[in-house]
Amino acid sequence: MKKTLNQMLIIFGASGDLTARKLVPALYNLYKGKHLPENFVVLGASRSDMSDEAFRRKVVQESEFLEKKISKEEASYIKTFADKLFYQDLGENYDSDYSALAKRIAELNKDHGCEENYIFYLSTPPSLYEVIAKNLCEAGLTTEENGWKRIIVEKPFGYSLETAKELNEGLHKYFNEPQVYRIDHYLGKETVQNLLVTRFSNSIFEPTWNRRYIHHVEITNAETVGVEKRGGYYDKSGALRDMFQSHLLQVLSLIVMEPPINSSAEEIRDEKVKALKSLRLMTDPEVLATHTMKGQYVASTINGKKVKGYREEEGVDPDSKTETFAAIKFFVDNWRWKDVPFYVRTAKYMPTKVTEVVIHFKSPAHEVFKSHDAYQKDNKLIIRIQPDEGILIKFGVKVPGLGFNVEQANLDFYYSDLDSAQVMDAYERLLLDAMQGDATLYARADEVEAAWKFVDPILKYWENEDVPTYGYAAGTWGPRNSDEMFEGHFGWRNPGKRLTDETGFCIL
Repeated sequence: MKKTLNQMLIIFGASGDLTARKLVPALYNLYKGKHLPENFVVLGASRSDMSDEAFRRKVVQESEFLEKKISKEEASYIKTFADKLFYQDLGENYDSDYSALAKRIAELNKDHGCEENYIFYLSTPPSLYEVIAKNLCEAGLTTEENGWKRIIVEKPFGYSLETAKELNEGLHKYFNEPQVYRIDHYLGKETVQNLLVTRFSNSIFEPTWNRRYIHHVEITNAETVGVEKRGGYYDKSGALRDMFQSHLLQVLSLIVMEPPINSSAEEIRDEKVKALKSLRLMTDPEVLATHTMKGQYVASTINGKKVKGYREEEGVDPDSKTETFAAIKFFVDNWRWKDVPFYVRTAKYMPTKVTEVVIHFKSPAHEVFKSHDAYQKDNKLIIRIQPDEGILIKFGVKVPGLGFNVEQANLDFYYSDLDSAQVMDAYERLLLDAMQGDATLYARADEVEAAWKFVDPILKYWENEDVPTYGYAAGTWGPRNSDEMFEGHFGWRNPGKRLTDETGFCIL
């Protein structure tokens, strides 16, 4: 593992939910695992008026990530970790004089030997990214004469191709591209990273990873909850912007990409960009009508409990056409994937919480056991990203007894079986990578823009009033007609039971 240099992490928006719920727990686990340098401190910065002690209580002592009963050894760890946390009030807004912040950073740097290596984590709305970057620059906090400077920004990175370009241009006024780390916590998941290893280190997969052997590829992201308290935000975003443009296209790029020259960050990201640029753009309304589908969950009864429809959620327009279900069929224009259809869907309020990639292999050219129904069950490589992270291969075996009756068997591996291995949380892995200067799992500017270039025409088409929004009962696998996107006898793989007998099928 790379050496982690002495440094300081400055979190903007530190009084918000993300710091206490994700960032500080991740940092604490890295500290316990002895992954942090001895000279490491965290400075929270936001508009709230808090002392260092009040900040420590908020994000450590009162946080839910600590168990109620802790040992003396654990209590000692907590105390020494909390002593590394500090806080600076920015005043009324983020667009203010940062001289007080710069002074505090200089004091902490001197007292704790951080060697002027700073990471600025922007846990704020994207509208503040350029504002904060500008003020950091004006306060002299972005120069790398005596130590490196990096900036981490959260998604959503843009609302469209145009706004993504504006964000990139705004950040590039004050930071060079190698200093910018666009975080996507999906890429921090062990199974997502393992996509590269599965493909490029196994001779049984890479030679068959192309149009000659693969019939189609399917990616599903399903959640068992609705929009909950995020109705106001979600109604302006929708499933395509919230999940597909960022998380799922990042996963897709790892499936589609060509082998990089080596495992360096830039070589891998170069190939991911090429993969995203090779996605066939859909601009023809007739193609968009048959290759895309949007849906919205309606009221249902799940396990005897009535649940609201999307339009009844707090903060949602009662006449909203915003999608909570999005399914896209598309193609990749290169030799490896020519004519191989890709199917990707993401949705709220489905029967099972799952994110998985399914590689469907073609049937053998000469079907010896065709009469025994073996070829209605194609070989599948299933890569489960969450939950129960692991890999499953489905293949045909003979049923014991007379004749050649064929059934599918499973060959599987789960990360939970590795008792001796500690699997890092996504934020732990991504924070550690940023501290070590490894940008492999962070999106580059051209990567973000390539993803938006593919998504923009779909979003613009969906703005048309004539495009139907299909209703589906909460607790089901989406609109009943979503399987019609597939060719032949195929359909979506639904790894779970329906939670309701209701169909709720309609056009909203």
